[in-house]
Amino acid sequence: MIEVNAKLKRQDFELDVSLALDQHVTAIFGPSGSGKSTLLNVIAGISKPDRGRVVVNGETVFDHEKRINKPIHQRRIGLVFQDARLFPHLNVEHNLRYPLKFIPAHEQQFHLRDIVNLLEIEPLLKRTTHQLSGGEKQRVALGRTLLSSPRLLMLDEPLASLDESLKSQILPFLKKVADEINIPMIYISHSKDEIMQITNNVVYINAGKIVD
Repeated sequence: MIEVNAKLKRQDFELDVSLALDQHVTAIFGPSGSGKSTLLNVIAGISKPDRGRVVVNGETVFDHEKRINKPIHQRRIGLVFQDARLFPHLNVEHNLRYPLKFIPAHEQQFHLRDIVNLLEIEPLLKRTTHQLSGGEKQRVALGRTLLSSPRLLMLDEPLASLDESLKSQILPFLKKVADEINIPMIYISHSKDEIMQITNNVVYINAGKIVD
Protein backbone atom coordinates (compact mmCIF):
# COMPACT_ATOMS: atom_id res chain seq x y z
CA MET A 1 0.00 0.00 0.00
CA ILE A 2 1.30 3.43 -0.99
CA GLU A 3 -0.38 6.42 0.67
CA VAL A 4 0.34 9.98 -0.41
CA ASN A 5 -1.15 13.15 1.01
CA ALA A 6 1.06 15.99 -0.12
CA LYS A 7 1.14 19.62 -1.08
CA LEU A 8 4.09 21.12 -2.89
CA LYS A 9 4.33 24.54 -4.51
CA ARG A 10 7.09 25.47 -6.94
CA GLN A 11 6.83 28.85 -8.70
CA ASP A 12 3.73 28.63 -10.91
CA PHE A 13 2.98 24.93 -10.24
CA GLU A 14 1.25 23.35 -7.27
CA LEU A 15 0.89 19.65 -6.50
CA ASP A 16 -2.03 18.84 -4.20
CA VAL A 17 -2.76 15.12 -4.06
CA SER A 18 -4.37 12.56 -1.81
CA LEU A 19 -4.34 8.96 -2.94
CA ALA A 20 -3.89 5.38 -1.78
CA LEU A 21 -2.46 2.78 -4.17
CA ASP A 22 -3.20 -0.80 -3.18
CA GLN A 23 -2.82 -2.56 -6.53
CA HIS A 24 0.26 -4.50 -7.60
CA VAL A 25 0.74 -2.26 -10.65
CA THR A 26 -0.61 1.29 -10.95
CA ALA A 27 -0.17 3.69 -13.84
CA ILE A 28 -0.06 7.45 -13.34
CA PHE A 29 -1.42 9.04 -16.51
CA GLY A 30 -1.66 12.66 -17.57
CA PRO A 31 -0.42 15.24 -20.07
CA SER A 32 3.07 16.70 -19.98
CA GLY A 33 3.44 19.12 -17.09
CA SER A 34 0.51 17.64 -15.16
CA GLY A 35 2.56 16.65 -12.11
CA LYS A 36 3.32 12.99 -12.79
CA SER A 37 7.07 13.25 -12.28
CA THR A 38 6.64 15.64 -9.36
CA LEU A 39 4.46 13.04 -7.65
CA LEU A 40 7.13 10.39 -8.26
CA ASN A 41 9.79 12.70 -6.82
CA VAL A 42 7.71 13.24 -3.69
CA ILE A 43 7.31 9.48 -3.13
CA ALA A 44 11.00 8.80 -3.83
CA GLY A 45 12.28 11.59 -1.60
CA ILE A 46 13.79 13.64 -4.42
CA SER A 47 11.38 16.51 -3.67
CA LYS A 48 10.21 17.46 -0.19
CA PRO A 49 6.54 18.43 0.14
CA ASP A 50 5.60 21.62 1.95
CA ARG A 51 3.23 19.52 4.04
CA GLY A 52 1.64 16.11 4.12
CA ARG A 53 2.54 12.47 4.62
CA VAL A 54 3.93 9.62 2.51
CA VAL A 55 3.69 5.95 3.54
CA VAL A 56 5.37 3.11 1.61
CA ASN A 57 4.41 -0.47 2.52
CA GLY A 58 3.37 0.54 6.02
CA GLU A 59 6.42 2.70 6.78
CA THR A 60 6.08 6.45 7.06
CA VAL A 61 8.88 7.91 4.94
CA PHE A 62 7.66 11.51 5.16
CA ASP A 63 5.49 13.31 7.70
CA HIS A 64 5.67 17.08 7.84
CA GLU A 65 4.06 17.39 11.27
CA LYS A 66 6.24 14.70 12.86
CA ARG A 67 9.36 15.96 11.06
CA ILE A 68 10.01 12.62 9.40
CA ASN A 69 11.85 12.73 6.07
CA LYS A 70 13.70 9.52 5.21
CA PRO A 71 16.54 10.09 2.72
CA ILE A 72 16.30 8.51 -0.72
CA HIS A 73 18.56 5.53 -0.01
CA GLN A 74 16.57 4.55 3.10
CA ARG A 75 13.28 4.46 1.21
CA ARG A 76 14.42 1.49 -0.91
CA ILE A 77 12.60 2.66 -4.01
CA GLY A 78 13.87 1.58 -7.41
CA LEU A 79 13.73 4.24 -10.12
CA VAL A 80 13.92 3.91 -13.89
CA PHE A 81 13.93 7.14 -15.91
CA GLN A 82 13.70 8.15 -19.59
CA ASP A 83 17.48 7.95 -19.86
CA ALA A 84 19.05 4.73 -18.66
CA ARG A 85 21.76 6.43 -16.55
CA LEU A 86 24.14 3.50 -16.86
CA PHE A 87 27.76 3.83 -15.79
CA PRO A 88 29.70 4.36 -19.06
CA HIS A 89 32.98 3.04 -17.61
CA LEU A 90 31.41 -0.33 -16.73
CA ASN A 91 30.23 -3.06 -19.06
CA VAL A 92 26.69 -4.43 -18.81
CA GLU A 93 27.49 -7.19 -16.32
CA HIS A 94 29.30 -4.82 -13.98
CA ASN A 95 26.46 -2.31 -14.25
CA LEU A 96 24.08 -5.07 -13.17
CA ARG A 97 26.33 -6.21 -10.32
CA TYR A 98 26.89 -2.70 -8.98
CA PRO A 99 23.94 -2.53 -6.52
CA LEU A 100 24.73 -5.98 -5.14
CA LYS A 101 27.83 -4.55 -3.45
CA PHE A 102 25.63 -2.57 -1.09
CA ILE A 103 23.10 -5.24 -0.14
CA PRO A 104 23.85 -8.12 2.27
CA ALA A 105 23.39 -11.48 0.58
CA HIS A 106 20.47 -12.45 2.82
CA GLU A 107 18.57 -9.29 1.81
CA GLN A 108 18.99 -9.72 -1.94
CA GLN A 109 15.64 -10.48 -3.57
CA PHE A 110 17.04 -11.67 -6.90
CA HIS A 111 20.06 -13.47 -8.25
CA LEU A 112 21.87 -11.94 -11.20
CA ARG A 113 21.09 -15.01 -13.32
CA ASP A 114 17.35 -14.68 -12.65
CA ILE A 115 17.27 -11.09 -13.91
CA VAL A 116 19.50 -11.85 -16.90
CA ASN A 117 17.10 -14.63 -17.92
CA LEU A 118 13.96 -12.58 -17.23
CA LEU A 119 15.09 -9.67 -19.41
CA GLU A 120 16.96 -11.84 -21.94
CA ILE A 121 20.20 -9.87 -21.69
CA GLU A 122 22.72 -12.72 -21.65
CA PRO A 123 24.16 -11.67 -25.07
CA LEU A 124 24.73 -8.14 -23.76
CA LEU A 125 26.73 -8.91 -20.61
CA LYS A 126 30.21 -8.21 -21.99
CA ARG A 127 29.22 -5.21 -24.07
CA THR A 128 30.02 -1.64 -23.12
CA THR A 129 27.10 0.75 -22.70
CA HIS A 130 28.12 2.50 -25.93
CA GLN A 131 27.39 -0.70 -27.85
CA LEU A 132 23.75 -0.86 -26.74
CA SER A 133 20.62 0.38 -28.45
CA GLY A 134 18.21 2.60 -26.53
CA GLY A 135 15.92 -0.34 -25.79
CA GLU A 136 18.81 -2.52 -24.62
CA LYS A 137 19.99 0.25 -22.30
CA GLN A 138 16.54 0.44 -20.72
CA ARG A 139 16.44 -3.32 -20.19
CA VAL A 140 19.81 -3.16 -18.44
CA ALA A 141 18.68 -0.17 -16.36
CA LEU A 142 15.56 -2.07 -15.34
CA GLY A 143 17.62 -5.12 -14.44
CA ARG A 144 20.05 -3.08 -12.35
CA THR A 145 17.15 -1.47 -10.51
CA LEU A 146 15.57 -4.84 -9.72
CA LEU A 147 18.92 -6.11 -8.40
CA SER A 148 18.91 -3.24 -5.89
CA SER A 149 16.09 -5.19 -4.15
CA PRO A 150 13.59 -2.33 -4.00
CA ARG A 151 10.32 -2.59 -2.11
CA LEU A 152 8.68 -0.31 -4.71
CA LEU A 153 9.54 0.06 -8.40
CA MET A 154 8.76 3.37 -10.12
CA LEU A 155 9.23 3.94 -13.84
CA ASP A 156 9.07 7.53 -15.08
CA GLU A 157 8.32 7.67 -18.83
CA PRO A 158 10.85 4.85 -19.46
CA LEU A 159 10.00 4.65 -23.18
CA ALA A 160 9.67 8.36 -23.94
CA SER A 161 13.06 8.67 -25.64
CA LEU A 162 12.62 5.55 -27.82
CA ASP A 163 11.18 5.33 -31.32
CA GLU A 164 8.11 3.17 -31.98
CA SER A 165 10.17 0.18 -33.08
CA LEU A 166 12.23 0.15 -29.87
CA LYS A 167 9.13 0.74 -27.75
CA SER A 168 7.51 -2.34 -29.22
CA GLN A 169 10.64 -4.34 -28.38
CA ILE A 170 10.82 -3.35 -24.71
CA LEU A 171 7.09 -3.25 -23.82
CA PRO A 172 6.86 -7.07 -23.55
CA PHE A 173 9.68 -7.02 -20.98
CA LEU A 174 7.93 -4.33 -18.93
CA LYS A 175 4.75 -6.41 -19.03
CA LYS A 176 6.76 -9.48 -18.00
CA VAL A 177 8.20 -7.65 -14.99
CA ALA A 178 4.75 -6.38 -14.02
CA ASP A 179 3.32 -9.91 -14.22
CA GLU A 180 6.15 -11.97 -12.73
CA ILE A 181 8.01 -9.83 -10.20
CA ASN A 182 6.46 -9.55 -6.75
CA ILE A 183 7.24 -5.86 -6.24
CA PRO A 184 4.62 -3.07 -6.33
CA MET A 185 5.08 -0.94 -9.44
CA ILE A 186 4.12 2.62 -10.35
CA TYR A 187 4.33 3.30 -14.08
CA ILE A 188 4.25 6.91 -15.28
CA SER A 189 3.43 7.85 -18.85
CA HIS A 190 1.48 10.29 -21.01
CA SER A 191 0.76 7.51 -23.53
CA LYS A 192 -2.58 5.79 -22.96
CA ASP A 193 -1.77 2.99 -25.44
CA GLU A 194 1.47 2.26 -23.61
CA ILE A 195 -0.20 2.21 -20.20
CA MET A 196 -2.99 -0.13 -21.26
CA GLN A 197 -0.41 -2.76 -22.20
CA ILE A 198 0.96 -2.65 -18.66
CA THR A 199 -2.10 -2.33 -16.40
CA ASN A 200 -5.79 -1.45 -16.28
CA ASN A 201 -5.37 0.29 -12.93
CA VAL A 202 -4.88 3.95 -13.86
CA VAL A 203 -4.75 7.16 -11.80
CA TYR A 204 -5.32 10.35 -13.79
CA ILE A 205 -3.54 13.56 -12.82
CA ASN A 206 -3.90 17.01 -14.33
CA ALA A 207 -2.67 20.42 -13.16
CA GLY A 208 -1.24 18.86 -10.00
CA LYS A 209 -4.49 17.22 -8.87
CA ILE A 210 -5.94 13.73 -9.08
CA VAL A 211 -8.90 13.60 -11.49
CA ASP A 212 -11.77 11.25 -10.60
